[in-house]
Amino acid sequence: MEDEDVYQNVEHKDIKDTFGPQTQNHKQVQGKAKNCRGSSCLVLITVGLGLICVLLLVFIILQHITITAERDLIKSLQDNNTDLMQKKGWFFMSNELKSWSDSRQYCRDRGGDLVIINTEEKQRLISSFTTESVWIGLSDTENEGNMTWVDNSPMKQGFWVEGEPNNHGGYEDCIELNAADPILSNWNDLSCNYTRNGICEKY
Repeated sequence: MEDEDVYQNVEHKDIKDTFGPQTQNHKQVQGKAKNCRGSSCLVLITVGLGLICVLLLVFIILQHITITAERDLIKSLQDNNTDLMQKKGWFFMSNELKSWSDSRQYCRDRGGDLVIINTEEKQRLISSFTTESVWIGLSDTENEGNMTWVDNSPMKQGFWVEGEPNNHGGYEDCIELNAADPILSNWNDLSCNYTRNGICEKY
């Protein structure tokens, strides 16, 4: 019996020795595979984060360039407007709704007159001052159909709404600028008794 026990113990030990290392080796291989997969994931995450950082940096640079360009454009427009104002005086709008003649008197009481618009540049500038309808210094009250400015100079270039001036009803002798219409076609003839704010020009 003792010999059989010894034999069984030896046999059992051999079986352990045979399968033990193989089981260990298999676990080691699995662990290495997991480590490899973990390293690959880490590399991919790092590369992904790096790409996101690069894209963010490019976006920030592009935004900076755009904002700088817009700021330069605004400054250039402001400088041009300032130059125009220095050459042609400066502008202000009456703060009360008045007839054309009363608006003109308002301007004259303050050392100016209703604005004269004789260039496209000035038309764009004046149109940017308001979102409302305003009187400008143009009328044909002296001679129907013969538009003249408040300094008695003739109108050389007009920025009329299509179909205007039409002297509707036979009494539209004064000119308004309606800023709600397109910038280069926003003049309309109107009865001088209508009330509007006036754009004044001070020399």
